[in-house]
Amino acid sequence: MTSRPTPTDNDTTSEAAAGAEAPCVGQALNHRLRQLHQQLMEMTPDVDRVAVALYDPQVDLLKTFVNSTRTGEAISGYEFHLSKSQSLSHLATSRSVRVLDNIPAAVRGNTKHSAWLLKEGYRSSLTVPLLDKGSFIGFLFFDSLKPAVFTDSVQRKLSLIASLINMLICSELNLVHSITASAQVAREFANLRDFETGAHLERMAHYARLIARELQQSHGLSDEYIEHLYLFAPLHDIGKIGIPDRILLKPGPLDPEERKLMETHVQKGMEILDRMVGEFGLEDLPDSAVMKNVVAGHHEKLDGSGYPMGLVGEAIPLEARIIAVADVLDALTSHRHYKQAWSMDAAIAELDQMVTAGQFDADCVAAVKRRRDAVEVIRERFQDG
Repeated sequence: MTSRPTPTDNDTTSEAAAGAEAPCVGQALNHRLRQLHQQLMEMTPDVDRVAVALYDPQVDLLKTFVNSTRTGEAISGYEFHLSKSQSLSHLATSRSVRVLDNIPAAVRGNTKHSAWLLKEGYRSSLTVPLLDKGSFIGFLFFDSLKPAVFTDSVQRKLSLIASLINMLICSELNLVHSITASAQVAREFANLRDFETGAHLERMAHYARLIARELQQSHGLSDEYIEHLYLFAPLHDIGKIGIPDRILLKPGPLDPEERKLMETHVQKGMEILDRMVGEFGLEDLPDSAVMKNVVAGHHEKLDGSGYPMGLVGEAIPLEARIIAVADVLDALTSHRHYKQAWSMDAAIAELDQMVTAGQFDADCVAAVKRRRDAVEVIRERFQDG
């Protein structure tokens, strides 16, 4: 099982292994990982940290997801382009593992992540690629505060735990993907157009993730929560498959009766979601509350003028507030059958006005403004066909 390639990168070990230990939001899988860590400690007491980073091939990013650590402070919201690490790219394609017996000798400390490794005192590591049906989906990292811990004997002991963690990650992601894939099939079957183009869903999901990352420290968000928000974001308007095209594609403003019918898409979305969850037996889906809040609350406004429940202020879940800003940002800056795309300046000015009017979360809009360059990159990358 041992493979010991010579490290040549700045971030040579446990790249993106730093998961968030955020206070309380989105910790379901983190809890299960801690339980497994506890069990493996009985066999290998020198494993001080276990962490998972997921890979997003669309943007070539390794993203912190979940972790269990005995001591020290974890890096939250860490991302790394896989292509920038020759050694990790090799592991991803070769499906081999990597052992580093002496981290201080391999890491120069000139990046945020390598500096964190040295500061926390990690001395050795084992990196294992995670696979789902043969496809690379991320890395599993075992770290120790002692040097040369991951001998062949220790690797054999860890192999079962590594397999269990791989199965756990795949099981969770497959549950989520079952829901999102079903929603996509429903959209295509209903020939849903305009509002729910694939590019729109990609953009607003990435906008939502960007906003959540910006709020991670101030709002105590875990990497697990942020990943689920990103995965669930495309479900926000699934209820529109039940709205007639004569309303969805109307070239002018909706009259009061049409507007009332349009607003029923939220309730229709919740009914569709409940039906899919029941049919797939996904009642135990991790962060299912986040998924439901994304669908149920993304048209609520802080001043109570939104729908369908007229929630006020923090009664609106954070994930719904994030999705609302991401959705409107993309709607404003995208071409629709009834309007031209707004400039980014005009769109941000409109978001600011909605904050002033007491409708949108000021922190979410401020996050968009701080990361405007990244917003522009997302807008450019995921263009309408």
